[in-house]
Amino acid sequence: MLTGNYAINMDAKGRMAIPTRAREELVELCGGRLVVTAHTQDPCVLIYPEPRWQEVLPGIQALPSMNSAARRVQRLLIGHACPMEMDGNGRILVPPTLRSRANLDKKLMLAGVGDKLELWDEDTWTTLMQGTSDDEIPEQLETLDF
Repeated sequence: MLTGNYAINMDAKGRMAIPTRAREELVELCGGRLVVTAHTQDPCVLIYPEPRWQEVLPGIQALPSMNSAARRVQRLLIGHACPMEMDGNGRILVPPTLRSRANLDKKLMLAGVGDKLELWDEDTWTTLMQGTSDDEIPEQLETLDF
């Protein structure tokens, strides 16, 4: 399970180092093999351990091709998907198209959300975490006891 959040930096070439704790988890989960792709709604990048991506991919591919929203999801997730492997220093290269889509610059936040990681611009992440949501609370959330 990928958890926690980390303030990290990206260099001018788009490389970022996965923090040690998360790196160790990823090595154990997938040998450092990852798939990096776009989020369908939020301005962030999703980083999947390769085995988890292989589980998710058939569901994305099975979406109805005659539905425009489904095609958009397929184009975002599959069209932006980049398989990669962490280098010996635990670094990955975030592709320019994904950096641009998520407005990623030097200062980033990497957040573990269970089965994947989310990579955010630090300012966007801070604003999101401080803000309130006008979204309707799902029934499943109302029944949780923290």
